[in-house]
Amino acid sequence: MRTLRQVKVGETVKVTKLTGEGAVKRRIMDMGITKGVEIYVRKVAPLGDPVEVTVRGYELSLRKADAEMVIIED
Repeated sequence: MRTLRQVKVGETVKVTKLTGEGAVKRRIMDMGITKGVEIYVRKVAPLGDPVEVTVRGYELSLRKADAEMVIIED
């Protein structure tokens, strides 16, 4: 299983599962990251935090910890 944190810049991936508990998982879902959605990785900061992605037509920055909770297709 790969996570969003492991995706390289320029790749488009599809979400298969969200891990996490309660409010943290809810916050990720409220940002538009749900099962089946495609995510394009635009940039990664020099130290790897945050990761800038495009989801549902808008740009979003995620912390490494949040990106680690998004399981993607291989």
